Amino acid sequence: MLYLVFLKQPPSLVRAVGQSVVLPCVASGLPAPSIRWLKNEEALDTDSSERLVLLAGGSLEISEVTQDDAGTYSCVAGSGNETIEAQAELTVQAPPEFLKRPASLYAHESMDIVFECEVTGKPAPTVKWVKNGDVVIPSDYFKIVKEHNLQVLGLVKSDEGFYQCIAENDVGNAQAGAQLVILEHDVAIPTLPPTSLTSATTDHLAPATTGPLPSAPRDVVASLVSTRFIKLTWRTPASDPQGDSLTYSVFYTKEGTARERVENTSRPGEMQVTIQNLMPATVYIFRVTAQNRHGSGESSAPLRVETQPEVQLPGPAPNIRAYATSPTSITVTWETPLSGNGEIQNYKLYYLEKGTDKEQDIDVSSHSYTLNGLKKHTEYTFRVVAYNKHGPGVSTQDVTVRTLSDVPSAAPQNLSLEVRNSKSIVVHWQPPPPATQNGLISGYKIRYRKASRKSDVTETLVVGTQLSQLIEGLDRGTEYNFRVAALTINGTGPATDWLSAETFESDLDETRVPEVPSSLHVRPLVTSIVVSWTPPENQNIVVRGYAIGYGIGSPHAQTIKVDYKQRYYTIENLDPSSHYVITLKAFNHVGEGIPLYESAVTRPHTVPDPTPMMPPVGVQASILSHDTVRVTWADNSLPKHQKITDSRYYTVRWKTNIPANTKYKNANATTLSYLVTGLKPNTLYEFSVMVTKGRRSSTWSMTAHGTTFELVPTSPPKDVTVVSKEGKPRTIIVNWQPPSEANGKITGYIIYYSTDVNAEIHDWVIEPVVGNRLTHQIQELTLDTPYYFKIQARNSKGMGPMSEAVQFRTPKASGSAGKGSRLPDLGSDYKPPVSGSNSPHGSPTSPLDSSVLLVLIVSVGVVTVVAVVVVAVFCTRRTTSHQKKKRAACKSVNGSHKYKGNAKDVKAPGPVDPPRKRPRAHTVADLCVRCLGHESEDSMSTLAGRRSMRPKMMMPFDSQPPQRNAHPIHSLDNPHIISLSSLASAARSHLHHPGSPWPVATSMSLSDRANSTESVRNTPSTDTMPASSSQTCCADHQDPEGATSSSYLASSQEEDSGQGLPTAHVRPSHPLKSFAVPAVPPPGPPTYDPALPSTPLLSQQALNHHLHAVKTASIGTLGRSRPPMPVVVPSAPEVQETTRMLEDSESSYEPDELTKEMAHLEGLMKDLNAITTA
Repeated sequence: MLYLVFLKQPPSLVRAVGQSVVLPCVASGLPAPSIRWLKNEEALDTDSSERLVLLAGGSLEISEVTQDDAGTYSCVAGSGNETIEAQAELTVQAPPEFLKRPASLYAHESMDIVFECEVTGKPAPTVKWVKNGDVVIPSDYFKIVKEHNLQVLGLVKSDEGFYQCIAENDVGNAQAGAQLVILEHDVAIPTLPPTSLTSATTDHLAPATTGPLPSAPRDVVASLVSTRFIKLTWRTPASDPQGDSLTYSVFYTKEGTARERVENTSRPGEMQVTIQNLMPATVYIFRVTAQNRHGSGESSAPLRVETQPEVQLPGPAPNIRAYATSPTSITVTWETPLSGNGEIQNYKLYYLEKGTDKEQDIDVSSHSYTLNGLKKHTEYTFRVVAYNKHGPGVSTQDVTVRTLSDVPSAAPQNLSLEVRNSKSIVVHWQPPPPATQNGLISGYKIRYRKASRKSDVTETLVVGTQLSQLIEGLDRGTEYNFRVAALTINGTGPATDWLSAETFESDLDETRVPEVPSSLHVRPLVTSIVVSWTPPENQNIVVRGYAIGYGIGSPHAQTIKVDYKQRYYTIENLDPSSHYVITLKAFNHVGEGIPLYESAVTRPHTVPDPTPMMPPVGVQASILSHDTVRVTWADNSLPKHQKITDSRYYTVRWKTNIPANTKYKNANATTLSYLVTGLKPNTLYEFSVMVTKGRRSSTWSMTAHGTTFELVPTSPPKDVTVVSKEGKPRTIIVNWQPPSEANGKITGYIIYYSTDVNAEIHDWVIEPVVGNRLTHQIQELTLDTPYYFKIQARNSKGMGPMSEAVQFRTPKASGSAGKGSRLPDLGSDYKPPVSGSNSPHGSPTSPLDSSVLLVLIVSVGVVTVVAVVVVAVFCTRRTTSHQKKKRAACKSVNGSHKYKGNAKDVKAPGPVDPPRKRPRAHTVADLCVRCLGHESEDSMSTLAGRRSMRPKMMMPFDSQPPQRNAHPIHSLDNPHIISLSSLASAARSHLHHPGSPWPVATSMSLSDRANSTESVRNTPSTDTMPASSSQTCCADHQDPEGATSSSYLASSQEEDSGQGLPTAHVRPSHPLKSFAVPAVPPPGPPTYDPALPSTPLLSQQALNHHLHAVKTASIGTLGRSRPPMPVVVPSAPEVQETTRMLEDSESSYEPDELTKEMAHLEGLMKDLNAITTA
């Protein structure tokens, strides 16, 4: 047997009306397949149609196609029990055709007329109007109404001419014309007014007779003036004081234009009219004339009226479009309103699922938005409202779109099998639930196999909405498994579970009805009766099922049919203490057999105690945590000691009012309190209690309310986007939406950004954002550089998770815009590839190579440490006695020396005034942080010389004062350790490095905390200081007034010497604690001193040296834009510089100092051994 396959499938085609089309379809298989065609899931009759011809091989030819031939064609090939199907879409196009042509019109000046034009065609034709060969441009007086009709308001003589309606599409074009004739006012219109004259101008067109005409109406006034309409009133003319038979015409024009319009009264004797559709804050001129049966009389004096100004709200957003992009997403686009009335601040997109009445909305700042997570193959309506500073504007019209279809997400329902005979089984099923069909069900796929062994699966395709299928050619007395799956044009959905049925050993007799069941038993209850039975004794007659009849006194009131395999059934919803007669009959296709009768009396119903229970009182809700509430109450039906001695129990129910349709949740308790868990953080709940004892229950108690505590956000900010600021290529704007699970009031955000997406998080630059703002600017970025951004939200409980990284490349110098994109999820275990991990040919290194490499690393480490010890001993012997005294005054724990002219300090031009002194209290931690240890610098100078320093900023973001702790940090290759705050809680008092087990704390004075609400955001500039100024530290020294202290620790990273100097941008905009930041230099190119090996971010000022004082940075307020803080990373020093530094620091160690130095080096050796052995 050859598999059934298509050799050629029909493609989707487009044809014009009158053309011919051939849909090819060729299939191969053994036995030879038969081919039939379906159109829109209905079989095509090619034998009785002259235009439909089935060609040899199975292709379909359609001659002279019409629009009725458009649709979906399916080629179904069948061979044995196997069928396959291929579909193609035939689109038929038609040229434009007029359904209603414009008619020629006669009219007077000031009248309004409408030329009607209705066309059809596929694709839908575009329509334009032409007057005397010139295209009509829509304006205030020429309007396109009702899709294609042309309306002309306030006719003037120049409007006379020949008008053409031209329709065209991709297939062809068509045109129709009509003439407009403007008559003089004293000339009657020759025919009855056509339907295209508007209602305002169709009165009084009959020819006038000779006679006296009325005088001008008196006292014309504007009794009501609004923004868009004016109501005019007047008195009858003096010539006709009664005026019962007079009609009136109001002529009006916009001041400054010659085009006059007219509005007529609706009935004789009416002396008021309301003029609609006016423009706000516009001057109009009105005049009124009266008409009698002889004609129109004198005109009243012109009345000048100005409409009221309108609040400058935006108009509707034009060109709103919505289209489905996937089965669960729809994109909506629109344009800026034509009458924006000022700057548009944002838009609100409203959407509504069809069949529901709950409209949802979302704020959008751009002209498009994609909604995700929608239901598949479901219609939604959308509208957009623009907002400016005055509020919401006019809403757009609703647009409706349906999400794309998809494969069904659920299996068919109610699968059942009916054994017909020894060789056939009928399979029955119901469609999947409507909400899971995800499109139009185009068919079903049935798979079956023998259950005795792992046999091949046979597949049968059922086309259309058929819900049963006869499976023939089965083996006798064999059990088969069946399953069914639904199909859409997108594919096959999930299948049902396997259901088994066994064919008969031999074909049973179904030429007569079954015999009587062998037994029938009933067991009555209060409101139900359980019926059980056994099948007929003669098993050679087919039984398809059993019919159960029952009723009070008669078995024919109700009838229920059950499956032939069933042996019992419970009859529900019966009356207590009632006598029922029950009958049981077996049936097959021939009919029902002989019945078997039985009777039963239902049990009496016990009447409950009518005394109602009293509801619990004093219900209280005590908040224990963010998800737990303890509910307590009292029961007045209990004794005073409130001790429960009976079997009563209490039911506690609770719910939240957001959303409003939330259902109650219930729980039972046997005590006077209950612990409700699993609640949502920062959510208001209501609680009530009822008591139940036996069959009695109380009403619900009065409700108690409680709001759960807040919790750190459990989801990141969403919809993070990055755009460049127009006109400022080095400034970007980050936008985002609040997290879905804020779990409290959002008090701020933290923006992380870096040029390396794989960098450790403590190496990213941070930007704090205070409050619930959803946008932030970052300035002074490097041009044409990719940046990566992440955002954290925080509330009063701490920080939430970070968002996914969003990439953005800053524009080039030419001003090209960068684009932001979301990175794929790399996973928590992702690590960037490391060179050298493979052999030159790409294979892993052998175990012997790894051992040799480990020995080499250990050897080089030992040699390096020995060299460090020798250099340290040599250098310390040249220390001057003056330096020894200073070293004895303060023992450094962690830090680095600062040499003269290091860090390429940026000098501020002009003299620097030394700041005033003020007393300052020092703690031990203050002195230890300020005197950053000499031993670490000396012992690791050779290593530090080969590395560049990348400074990082320790930035606490909470207002609580930090604990003053100082802990030594041991490291093998970092003389400067950066520790970034975890930023997880406002209560944490120290900073912790994610990759290091040693916490680091900062010490701050009272003045530091006093300025903790201000942010630092300046470009540092430091004066060059002598080496002695950074090495002097005394416990009794006083800081200069105005200087604030902070610790800036740097972590080193190896870089090539040929690389450009990197710049670290530190731009806090959160109310941070103050730092000692140098003053901002005046504009101009900065000057740099020669580079030295060690570069702290900020220089430590000598406490007794006032010549080179460090200026305190100005403190910027929140929201103020500041330039970034560049930190230049120096390269290795010249040999002459290093030699001079060593000579300046030569001295001898005292024995006790040398002993401490050696003990410190031993600690470093132990750390090295621990790392190499690990």
